[in-house]
Amino acid sequence: MSDHSFLVPFVPTRPEQLLPFAALAQWSKAGRLWQGQGTASDTHQAFTYAAASGFRGPVGTSVSLMPFCHPYDAALRAQSLAAAMGHSVVAGFGPGAKVLQSSILGAPYRSQLGAVRDYVTIVRDLLAEGKADHEGEFYTCRAALPRMPLPPVQVGLGVLRPRMAELAGELADVAITWLTPAAYLQDTVVPALRAGAGKTGRPVPRVVAIVPVALAGRNRDATKLALASNSGHMRLPHYTDMLSRSGIDVDMKADPEASGKALVGGDAFLYGDESEIREKFAQFTAAGVDEIVLNVTGVAMTEGGPAALRELEALLRLVDAA
Repeated sequence: MSDHSFLVPFVPTRPEQLLPFAALAQWSKAGRLWQGQGTASDTHQAFTYAAASGFRGPVGTSVSLMPFCHPYDAALRAQSLAAAMGHSVVAGFGPGAKVLQSSILGAPYRSQLGAVRDYVTIVRDLLAEGKADHEGEFYTCRAALPRMPLPPVQVGLGVLRPRMAELAGELADVAITWLTPAAYLQDTVVPALRAGAGKTGRPVPRVVAIVPVALAGRNRDATKLALASNSGHMRLPHYTDMLSRSGIDVDMKADPEASGKALVGGDAFLYGDESEIREKFAQFTAAGVDEIVLNVTGVAMTEGGPAALRELEALLRLVDAA
């Protein structure tokens, strides 16, 4: 059976906004508290604030975008976070969209896979060995990172499509997916992870699926919730391509509402009553997912933070009773 965790369903603008969710993670049976990349606040600092406020537990970043941070600093931040939390950390990374790469670096990476290979290799070597000696086309690092007794830091890689999944199988401890239907994970992502791991004789990375979800309720509209949760991702080419491969065609310029309905109909956004949601989660487990991360961003964006917290409590009770 999959473990269950949850994502903070908004980017905190003040660190104290994180605390009710950190408390829920600590007091419930959630396996880990996750945050996505934000620009309104820094994920590592927000988690550290929670730790200083008395809420220490396993955490994950999903995913930190490579253009913002050199891999040496990324490894240092991950190690510092493990020290602050006193628990394991999943440090997830991804290249981001090409438009982001251009805006930060001046041009997109010539090779997405090549840049990720350089980056993850350096971060992994620094965290595992305390030193890196890597000269790459995109990132170079010849430096040491002082080692100290710490909880484990696992290196994660954001995965949407087969070639990145295969690379994750070669390099990463954890493959982190977002908005990926269970059938697509089973048929495309997990086999590619296994193929990549087989190339190097490594264990297959643990699969973490960040799953947008909402329980059915009066005055709730599944399409509205799906769009509130995912409209930004649905405008990015690498997400639209992944969704197309999974049989879900979206076009936010031409018809946002139809795109939202397609997301719900294709089970990229999960919506239903308790029994339906329980059954849909079981499909992720059957697909090979080790950890399901509950993402109630749609509820947070349409009904507010307190409603999102209540939604998470209900979902955690649901999976605990399964």
